[in-house]
Amino acid sequence: MSQQFEHVALIGLGLIASSISHAMRRAGMTSRITGYARTAATRGKARELGLCDKVYDSITDTVRGADLVILAVPVGAMGAVAKEIAPFLKKGAVITDVGSVKRAVIEAVGPELPKNVHFVPGHPLAGTEKSGPDAGFASLFDNRWCLLTPDKNTNRAAVQKLREFWEALGANVDEMEPDHHDLVLMVTSHAPHLIAYTMVGVADDLQRVTNTEVINYSAAGFRDFTRIAASDPTMWRDVFLNNKDATLEILGRFTEELFSLQRAIRIGDGDFLFDYFTRTRAVRRSIIEAGQDTDEANFGRGSDK
Repeated sequence: MSQQFEHVALIGLGLIASSISHAMRRAGMTSRITGYARTAATRGKARELGLCDKVYDSITDTVRGADLVILAVPVGAMGAVAKEIAPFLKKGAVITDVGSVKRAVIEAVGPELPKNVHFVPGHPLAGTEKSGPDAGFASLFDNRWCLLTPDKNTNRAAVQKLREFWEALGANVDEMEPDHHDLVLMVTSHAPHLIAYTMVGVADDLQRVTNTEVINYSAAGFRDFTRIAASDPTMWRDVFLNNKDATLEILGRFTEELFSLQRAIRIGDGDFLFDYFTRTRAVRRSIIEAGQDTDEANFGRGSDK
């Protein structure tokens, strides 16, 4: 059992925050959990589910006395939230976030916080296409990575305590430089989401020509695209607007790869296509070997709901 935070405040009560609550309880943590969400409907659902010991209607009441404050709101809202809670934070408290982009969050949140708290930016690499307080579950972080992006001046005891917290929730923890994080995640998460949204958009346009055939005859590949594209639109809007440089760099490389494939198909270069698909197929095997997915039928995810 890791050294516990006596009072954990969750700001935002969606998939990640609700899963944190469930995972804390599973781990036997006795921390007091308080929570806040922007809408009354979300707060009401969180109360109904018993996610927190107390769900407040006030964000400032939520963070009073908290040893750990977790910002689980869209990236674009992080700075405003930090400014609002700053005067009410406990001296020595650890402040962290779960945002998919780190440089923009650091620049938005860091300047708003008082000097007597410890800001340790974080990103649990876990999620589903579902959102809301009823979407969370205790095993979400099991064997998934949580990346922390502190700078050289961040209090090391605070970093260690947060590392132990995430490990107790089932996650593997590593540290990474913020800009490198944003580039890596653009490749592994952000760009695939953007491509998925694009393909579903193309299918939507085509569907108008073919009536419902695109939907009725969806094959596994397209269904996986739609699963990804079902993710929260507010979150992904903010991710791309706050990670422009990495987005444009990876989209440029993706475009170059598409041109290479387009040329190979046009001229009938089967050797190029075979070698390309063989090389990229190996990436899938590496992911399985790293324990980040399974080669079971349907990737072990069961039937679609």
